[in-house]
Amino acid sequence: MWRLAPSRASPVAEPDVAETRHAAVIDIGSNSIRLVVYRLEGRAIWTVYNEKALAGLGRDLQTTGRLSPEGVEIAMDALRRFRVLLQGWTSRETFVVATAAVRQARDSRNFLRAVEEETGISVRVLSGEEEARYGALGVLAGQADAAGVTGDLGGSSLELVRLDDPGQGVSLPLGPLSLGAPRPLDADRVRRSVMRAIRPHAARLSTREFHAVGGAWRNLALLHMELDGYPLHIAHQYEIRRTDLLDLCRFVARQSRTSLEGIQGLSRKRFDTLPYAAVVLSEVVQALEVQRVIISAFGLREGLLLESMREDIRAQDPLVSGCEALVAQRGLTSGLGPAVEAFIEPVFSQLPPCFGPREPTLLAAACRLADLGARLHPDHRADLAFEKALRAPIAGMNHAERAFLACVVYSRHDSGVATPEPEVIARLLTTERRARARALGAAIRLGCDLAGRNVEVLRHASLSLDNDRLRLAAEPGWEDMLLGEQTAKRALTLAQALKIRLQMG
Repeated sequence: MWRLAPSRASPVAEPDVAETRHAAVIDIGSNSIRLVVYRLEGRAIWTVYNEKALAGLGRDLQTTGRLSPEGVEIAMDALRRFRVLLQGWTSRETFVVATAAVRQARDSRNFLRAVEEETGISVRVLSGEEEARYGALGVLAGQADAAGVTGDLGGSSLELVRLDDPGQGVSLPLGPLSLGAPRPLDADRVRRSVMRAIRPHAARLSTREFHAVGGAWRNLALLHMELDGYPLHIAHQYEIRRTDLLDLCRFVARQSRTSLEGIQGLSRKRFDTLPYAAVVLSEVVQALEVQRVIISAFGLREGLLLESMREDIRAQDPLVSGCEALVAQRGLTSGLGPAVEAFIEPVFSQLPPCFGPREPTLLAAACRLADLGARLHPDHRADLAFEKALRAPIAGMNHAERAFLACVVYSRHDSGVATPEPEVIARLLTTERRARARALGAAIRLGCDLAGRNVEVLRHASLSLDNDRLRLAAEPGWEDMLLGEQTAKRALTLAQALKIRLQMG
């Protein structure tokens, strides 16, 4: 029974890392056949293995109406290999789906029959509406509070759907293969085709925020990073403003294959399709009146996984759950993150928010990373933990939030003002947010060291703001935990970071 879209419950619902399983998705697309094996830890989705074969099943659809014979051979070889690879996994669910090319081809039944006879794999062919829906669920899997419209560009089709109504999507024949790739781009002809297809849906799908899914559009984002000198090369949640996006698309659409080959940062496999993808995105942005494009590395495959989760797990925040899982993988202190959060929340909930309504989620996530550096060398712990937090494959945060959590983790281990990679931090964080990260890191350090990383001890301490003072106290009978030079030092560092006086006891 297929579940409904995920609910948007409290962003700090407690992760259940004990709910751990493996799942695999075989995605038979118009251009590629892909196997991805995942490890699901609560709401967190980790990629264990990823392999694809560029079959080009949809390469001949526009001329013959059939799947490419060469592509079918490549696909069958890939599927036979994938079947063998999956035999060694235990406790695993497998989802096998096919999209536009198989859905549209006249000989799709023959292909599906051959797949089942030769490999034993039964394929579910998604309708255009289902493909759009799973693309939207994938975006929500990567960013639970995402809003607006998502567009998933595959080899043969483009799926558009509102994130607040993922069951009402539309599938349009606007993939590069449907528009003429790999032939040289006729930009005017493609623009006319795109506008004819989108015009009937433009009013309903008009949006300020557009979430772009698909490898071609991710490559456009990577190119924009390269041209803009952007220091953090992570495609997921990368944002491009409308004017910059339109300039980029015009630039790419004018390039020949030879010119594209000379640009660093582009996948060589995208040279034939990238100009088409640029024209499609440009026309979508203009037709839907988009002001901001956000790249999502999550899509259809992750949407299938999200739907397969229990409802209570789907309600968890992917960032908090991911941070919990990142530390829990190391077998460290259970429950420390939530205990530290409970200890410092009375202070930070009273401070002016730096991230608006995202503040509680980021506080919860930062506390889940309290033990991230526990098994790293103490001389390099701060730097290494910073790097892990900045580039960990955790969903549910934008780039500024990544930088913020990395600074928090650094300050949890080092009281210095300077952080690693200052050019990244300066580009992504305001002075106010950098100061708040230092204070939050100092508070987490105080909570961990005050109780010797002992959850039961920490529950008997309290931290609060009393007018212009930071007050650290302990319950009767537990006052001795406040003794010691290190305790006073940690508390003073936090008070100084908050620019207030300290009161102990």
